Amino acid sequence: MRVLRAIFPHPVLTVLLTLVWLLLVNRFSLNSLLFGLILGTVLPWLISTYWPDAPRLRHPLRVAEYVVVVLWDIVMANIAVARLILLRSDHSRRPGWVSVPVDLTDTTAIAVLANTITMTPGTVSADLTRDHSAILVHFLDAPDPESVRDEIKERYERRLKEIFE
Repeated sequence: MRVLRAIFPHPVLTVLLTLVWLLLVNRFSLNSLLFGLILGTVLPWLISTYWPDAPRLRHPLRVAEYVVVVLWDIVMANIAVARLILLRSDHSRRPGWVSVPVDLTDTTAIAVLANTITMTPGTVSADLTRDHSAILVHFLDAPDPESVRDEIKERYERRLKEIFE
């Protein structure tokens, strides 16, 4: 087991890099797969000394659920933002700032949460408090900021807590 950890210091990253390489090549062949595996093995090995406290996924299978939820929310938010811009006037929009309290302790999980918020159209994570206890989020249209805050905590933070902590 120790030998495998030395060869693959971040196995999830190895698989992810291999898949990304295959997607970038846009053609499956044995050469592409082998080169992707080489990249997926060498790059994590090179950065392992700079990333000694790599996050451990407590429930790796929940990552797939999280990705599906985020992709669905991105599609639905794109539709909502398009409808908002095309069908509503500027003065009827209610943009605003909301502070979302963060219960996560893992810094990688907090970064994933902040990036997820920013990837979702109509929202931008703008700031993180020094003690990592809250993220300041700007909404394009937030008639009820509390419900939006609760939705972020329920849809994203709860799942990230299951994955990382």
